Amino acid sequence: MREVLAPLLAWCRDGEAVGVATVVSTSGSTPLPVGATMLVGPGGTAYGSVSGGCVEADVHAVASEVVVTGVPVLRRYGIADEVAMNVGLTCGGALDVFVRCISHHDLPDLEGLMRAIADDQPVVAATVVEHPDATVVGRRIVVRRDPSDATDAAGGAPFGADEQGRRLLQTVSSDAAGVLASGTSATLSYGPSGERQGVGARVLYEVSAPQPRLIIFGAVDFAAALAAAASLLGYRVTVCDARPAFANPERFAGADEVVVDWPDRYLAAEIDAGRIGPDTALAVLTHDPKFDVPLLALALARHQAREIGYIGAMGSRRTHDLRETRLREHGLGAAELAGLHSPIGLDLGARTPQETAVSILAEIVAHRWGGSGRPLAAVTTPVHAPGL
Repeated sequence: MREVLAPLLAWCRDGEAVGVATVVSTSGSTPLPVGATMLVGPGGTAYGSVSGGCVEADVHAVASEVVVTGVPVLRRYGIADEVAMNVGLTCGGALDVFVRCISHHDLPDLEGLMRAIADDQPVVAATVVEHPDATVVGRRIVVRRDPSDATDAAGGAPFGADEQGRRLLQTVSSDAAGVLASGTSATLSYGPSGERQGVGARVLYEVSAPQPRLIIFGAVDFAAALAAAASLLGYRVTVCDARPAFANPERFAGADEVVVDWPDRYLAAEIDAGRIGPDTALAVLTHDPKFDVPLLALALARHQAREIGYIGAMGSRRTHDLRETRLREHGLGAAELAGLHSPIGLDLGARTPQETAVSILAEIVAHRWGGSGRPLAAVTTPVHAPGL
């Protein structure tokens, strides 16, 4: 939802009704994960995707109909049958897509989500996508860190004022906090009253977590290319350099901020402020010992405590060996040094700063999601990661 929230909110503020299609479950190999969303706005304008193209045309038609009827639809797509001309997935998987209409009536809900995202606060929207009572389908609550902080656009009892609705609300509010902590969107099955061992009802939990961070140390040409590429992947990018002449914001249009500070001092301050976590990646591009060694000594110690996700440093193999020697002299052992990706990036044969940025980000993505970094043609694992 995070990726499509801005246009959705703009259309609703203009009084438009929008068809919103969201992947609620997947099995086998599917292109996009639970939570992937496509909008169908005024004039049939499409925004976003639920399958990378396989079933978009049919979903577009369903969403256009839902805008007219106002009745939510849960549609299942399996393997495409080219002979029968059936709509489906060519990759061998299956997915369920929930399509609902969202309009200006939902503005309080949407604006609350937007405020939470703007404040970098994790939030989860829980939507009933299947239930024996058709009037409950499509109802939604928004939950933040406190399980008691559950709201919906209409206020009052979102799932009904009867005992069944109250019990379902209690279960969904509690489970939303757990899903929020996991940081991954999911769909859970229940009984009509929220019985965890029951069947007949399903709830989609869409998590909007703070953007992952990439902090680039060293205001060099490679940093400019890396900042631009990382922003396309959804990272919040910071470029930090102690040299004011180089740390010029105009050179780094892809960065969210450019900071003039000593690298280790800046990282320490960010750690103390609670702005560094497992989704933070550090790319050290300076290859200057006076900057690198104190910075990496601090970062690798925190990585050992699982407080930083990825740490990479640029330089030749000779530079790497000298850097490692200095870090050992600084008191780091083998366990801490094992957390350093150096020389940074995957072996792509990159030559330009832009190609090098792809190499670095490929390694960051592989590290984040557990990829091997090998060509897909050389491995037998699924093309799409399990659960996606």
